[in-house]
Amino acid sequence: MSPLFLFLSFVALLSALGVVLAKNPVHSVLFLILTFFTLSGHYLLLNAQFLAAVNIIVYAGAIMVLFLFVIMFLNLNEETEPHKPALAKIAAAIAGGSLLLILVAALRNVSPAGYDAASFDSQIGMVDRLGLVLFKEYALPFELASILLLAAMVGSVMLGKRETGERNF
Repeated sequence: MSPLFLFLSFVALLSALGVVLAKNPVHSVLFLILTFFTLSGHYLLLNAQFLAAVNIIVYAGAIMVLFLFVIMFLNLNEETEPHKPALAKIAAAIAGGSLLLILVAALRNVSPAGYDAASFDSQIGMVDRLGLVLFKEYALPFELASILLLAAMVGSVMLGKRETGERNF
């Protein structure tokens, strides 16, 4: 394993813990942005430059701006957070432990495949290959996703459209 992979993995795990453990929601979003950047570094190590760029542009850019806007709009902070009962905390710990136990049990006998230089394809993560697979093998799911997004856009416009004489507040 390369030292860069180990460093990115360490930073990704620490920043993911920061997302969950941060008391301030804005700090949590900043930790999530750092997590997205480290995941983009992993994509670069896997020779998937397009996925790394899309991850930074879409997730670390647009989605995080939306998250920050919602957090600042709602003015979430520690004082306004309702107190959670001890039973809810215990149930969350049991659910998290159960998930960890299931993951360990499922991945217990997994052995990663070794690197084979003869069958390695250096163009596997490039945009042209991704486009060929997307538009040949996954053409129907791609078109269905575009119809779903179009319906969501039309629905949001219809919900946001005001009728004459209508007042929201």
